[in-house]
Amino acid sequence: MKLLVVGSVAFDAIETPFGKTDKILGGAATYIGIAASILNVKSGIVSVVGGDFPQSDLDMLTNRGVNIEGIEIVKDGKTFFWSGKYHNDLNSRDTLVTEVNVLENFDPKIPDSMQDAEILMLGNLHPGVQLSVLERMNQKPKLVILDTMNFWMDTAWDVLMQMIAKTDVITINDEEARQLSGEYSLIKAAKKIHAMGPEYVIIKKGEHGALLFHAGKVFAIPALLLEEVFDPTGAGDTFAGGFASYLAKKGDFSFETMKSALIIGSAMASFTVEKFGTEKLQEVTEEEMNRRIQEFKELTSFEVEV
Repeated sequence: MKLLVVGSVAFDAIETPFGKTDKILGGAATYIGIAASILNVKSGIVSVVGGDFPQSDLDMLTNRGVNIEGIEIVKDGKTFFWSGKYHNDLNSRDTLVTEVNVLENFDPKIPDSMQDAEILMLGNLHPGVQLSVLERMNQKPKLVILDTMNFWMDTAWDVLMQMIAKTDVITINDEEARQLSGEYSLIKAAKKIHAMGPEYVIIKKGEHGALLFHAGKVFAIPALLLEEVFDPTGAGDTFAGGFASYLAKKGDFSFETMKSALIIGSAMASFTVEKFGTEKLQEVTEEEMNRRIQEFKELTSFEVEV
């Protein structure tokens, strides 16, 4: 199955307790596209960059089998830029700079080569932009996966509700789930979000793993314990990319397959945090991926007599 990714391709400048970077490659769609390439899934990115975006980064995506026909280049514009500084616990951060630049007037254009994509992964963008993508596809994808955030809950509630109603899978963190639903209990929150439209609700809990809710059933996974974490930027996007790509690879959207997809997504995210930006993710081999999945199995597998 083809995976169509709509989201940001951007620059980040990151500071953590372990070091700092100048402008490096970032953006939700970038992480998702690289994750798809690790699983050899056909994917395409719809995004916009400025004339300052390096051809070498575009070539990297192309060389990994990512279709970049949908990446518009505004030659006299600047690429979206975000700079942030993480606190010592790496769970909280301060945004230092946000330059929306060409993303402010992003008008997604879906190339003919990706119109038949069966899975649509909508990265964290204005819900009006996300809706426009659905409207411009010749046919509704078999699975629509949505990422959003509390900013859109504060500023674009009505449009966000329209988008969520057309969504099959929503992926948000625990704080966002509570704000979206008005419930503190994540079980009650998931029930309310189900009623908004999505058949599957994924609630990310950072270093504490993730939860999958469907038809009264819950599946929980931990995050892999790592000796060193350098940079959590893009981990959530990588998680979504691994999740969506596994579903595309299997061509099955059952609860059981979703459970496995959650593991794949979490395994990929564990690579992302080991170096700055996309650096580690670009280095991951199939052998490393299989080894990481085996570590997950050993972490979560047990037998117990009752």
